[in-house]
Amino acid sequence: MKFYRRLAPFQAISFDLDDTLYSNYPVMMATDAKMVAYFSALFSLQTIATHATKNTLFDYQFWSPFREQAIAANPQLIHHVGDIRLATYTLGMKALGLADDIASDQAQKALDYFVQQRSDFVVPEAVHQLLQSLQKKYPLVAISNGNVDTDKIGISAYFSYRFHAGDLSTTALNKNQRLRQKPAADMFVEACEKLIIEPSQLLHVGDCGRSDILGAIDAGCQTAWISCYDVGKPLTVLPNIELADISELCHLL
Repeated sequence: MKFYRRLAPFQAISFDLDDTLYSNYPVMMATDAKMVAYFSALFSLQTIATHATKNTLFDYQFWSPFREQAIAANPQLIHHVGDIRLATYTLGMKALGLADDIASDQAQKALDYFVQQRSDFVVPEAVHQLLQSLQKKYPLVAISNGNVDTDKIGISAYFSYRFHAGDLSTTALNKNQRLRQKPAADMFVEACEKLIIEPSQLLHVGDCGRSDILGAIDAGCQTAWISCYDVGKPLTVLPNIELADISELCHLL
């Protein structure tokens, strides 16, 4: 554990999920491979096969232009990974010749399968033990740009609140507005209002120098940077503390 700024007393802890509580890279690599197989099997069915699907590899390079097209048509999609994936799949399937209603139906089924697969992993037992210990002393909150199913991976019970980018705000000021992705302050503000604390009383833990550390600091929160995964964007501002591993949070108990 390294200290860069004075760590003031805090009343609650918020966590990023992917690459903070577990390593997400191998999960996503496996999920991407499963999605390629999923679409290859889907388009091999005689009922929906088209000439355009022959020898098509349904990998990132195939879907990327449709993702860009979806964002260009609706820039706000960038704040909701589920909606942008659904729009991407829908546009791609239409381009392959599927009728609009079939494309929409198959895109939703593909998104549901994706969420199932990206949530098909086991959170380390040491993380469960850490969250159980922290929960006894602090309210815990999940703040994520992603769409992992926290129920399926078995960590929902540790959190007083869970916020995902794209969720609807319930606060009086922004009620029914979509929560923007970090580094926007939306989810940090939402968490503090729900917990009835000042932003400076929230310690946010995350791996990304931009989304988590810069975002939380700009929102007025304290920060702990998880440096072990080396997949997030680098630091541009110093956190309060650097943790070589999430387990080092136990020293704050």
